[in-house]
Amino acid sequence: MALAPPLLALALAPPLLALALALLAAAAAQDVAGDCRQYTNRSCEECLKNVTCLWCASSRRCMEYPVQRILPPADLCELRSARWGVCWVNFEALIIAMSVVGGTFLIMLGVCCCCCCCKKKSKKPDKEDERAAREREKRRVRQEERRAEMKSRHDEIRRKYGLFKEENPYAKFEN
Repeated sequence: MALAPPLLALALAPPLLALALALLAAAAAQDVAGDCRQYTNRSCEECLKNVTCLWCASSRRCMEYPVQRILPPADLCELRSARWGVCWVNFEALIIAMSVVGGTFLIMLGVCCCCCCCKKKSKKPDKEDERAAREREKRRVRQEERRAEMKSRHDEIRRKYGLFKEENPYAKFEN
């Protein structure tokens, strides 16, 4: 069963929140005096107790996180093997999850903006529509006036020449 975009965002929010809390906990429990290289060939959990350390699962190395760059370079450690903050999330999964959540958020924002704009537009007619309706009504009234004037003029001509149709054509002969 496919989840709708808002439900997908809600489904992904708890793991990302857990990751953020784990990173905060790791920052609080940081071993400031520790050197990251001393945790090489040990466990990921020991390495990541220090928030400045990066664990590479493929080589089982613990190293300083390269803070000059956002993501660790591939020659240092592959993204699928790199761990930082918590051991159960690699950078590749983190990038994919954040992209999906960000994309879903942008799509929802766009849909909401479109819905609001369409709702406002259909709610009240704009000034051009109102002006066009007034013009149509004025033209209709003028046309009715012209029709009535033309009918009275034609009736007058018919009466003048005796072509006016009376209600009863035999009324002339009754006298």
